Amino acid sequence: MQLEVGAVLEGKVTGITKFGAFVELPGGKTGMVHISEVAPTFVKEIRDFVQENQTVKVKVLAITDDGKVSLSMKRVEAAPAPRRPVAGGGRPGGYEWSPRRNDNLSFEEMMNKFKQSSDEKLSDLKKYIDPKRGNVSRRVGTK
Repeated sequence: MQLEVGAVLEGKVTGITKFGAFVELPGGKTGMVHISEVAPTFVKEIRDFVQENQTVKVKVLAITDDGKVSLSMKRVEAAPAPRRPVAGGGRPGGYEWSPRRNDNLSFEEMMNKFKQSSDEKLSDLKKYIDPKRGNVSRRVGTK
């Protein structure tokens, strides 16, 4: 069987390592699913997602000149639903930016709101770097 990039196939997991899983494909060819391609979430322990001898669906990502096959399990799953297109097109791609609730505010009101938000964030930041709270830099050089 000839493998093609983009093909979705079923295969059997023949081995698991810290960095990925080896999958035997139809026709006897073996490919590898890197740990980052196992699931759409962070994978710390690959054995939480696949077991040896398990049948899995994989997508062929690449085939190198020396015959190594790169596979993905997470790209087989359905893609997320596309954003809602706007009638008439609007921006390129047919999607329109959805305005925030600030559209009725004047420029000065938006600037005041931004300044207030910024001041609150700076105040929170200063709480964490205040030397009175035991910052390391204050204790350096004192005995």
